[in-house]
Amino acid sequence: MTNHQNEQGLRRWWIYQKERFPLAQHGPVIFAFSFSAVAFSWMLHSSNGWPSLASIVVAFVTCLLFFFQLRISDEFKDKEEDARYRPYRPVPRGLVTLRELVVLFVLCSIVQIGLALWLDPRLLILLLITWSYQALMGKEFFIGKWLRGKHLTYLITHMAIMPLVDLYATGTEWLISLGHAPDGLFWFLLASLFNGMGIDIGRKIRSPEDEEKGVPTYSVVWGRPKALMIWWIVMGLALICTCIAAHRIDFFLPILFILSVTLGGAIVVGIYFLRQQTKGAGKWIELYSGAWTLVLYMSLGLLPLIWRELI
Repeated sequence: MTNHQNEQGLRRWWIYQKERFPLAQHGPVIFAFSFSAVAFSWMLHSSNGWPSLASIVVAFVTCLLFFFQLRISDEFKDKEEDARYRPYRPVPRGLVTLRELVVLFVLCSIVQIGLALWLDPRLLILLLITWSYQALMGKEFFIGKWLRGKHLTYLITHMAIMPLVDLYATGTEWLISLGHAPDGLFWFLLASLFNGMGIDIGRKIRSPEDEEKGVPTYSVVWGRPKALMIWWIVMGLALICTCIAAHRIDFFLPILFILSVTLGGAIVVGIYFLRQQTKGAGKWIELYSGAWTLVLYMSLGLLPLIWRELI
């Protein structure tokens, strides 16, 4: 293979990640997600110090690959709809092939296995659980036709992958230090479920001019006011679960204040969107969902660690 072919190949994958899995956008959020999981697990049973760097690195890389694998699974699940309604996407237009994505999926799995074996082989159990659910999602639990018309059920069943990924991330800490999940972890995992729902809803609320034929966004199936209301509700549920989790690490009041202000911002952004509904306005909802996620996870991970150091 010539240097020119190598350059062309790298360019193709650079374009693919930019369009379908932008690392500059997803990387910081996934780092906050994974770091928070490790840090929260650590703080549940330790009153001082920081979690190990090895756990943080393994959690981040593995979670990053988990979410990339989910993107690849979506390429297969949506291939017919994409070919019909979204021919501009990388796979339908021939930028990359599904076969190439399978190879990449396998390579990601090998890296995940290697990291688990290096840190603690018992992590393979959690890895297998997450992969199994991921595989069921790819097949839409073998009830795809039934699920497609039940948008809230579809959302919940697919976002249930979030607590499982988070369970793995926390496991890189508690499995090594304790050998079992610490008390209080449930509320952190439940917060991840509602947060995942908020992200998914937020990225599928659009202005009328931005809607695409054949794409069932939440702003289409529920209507914009109802979609925004559900977005606010799931963020509120995430706030409640996060505050309960924060109580376990003596950080309740700071998180209550931080997330209440952030949720207030979401309400302002949503009202502004309803009043404007101009082309591209829905992007503000998606961006704010990402900002909410960063604030929530850093408030459960980095901030309480720093707070402990200060007091």
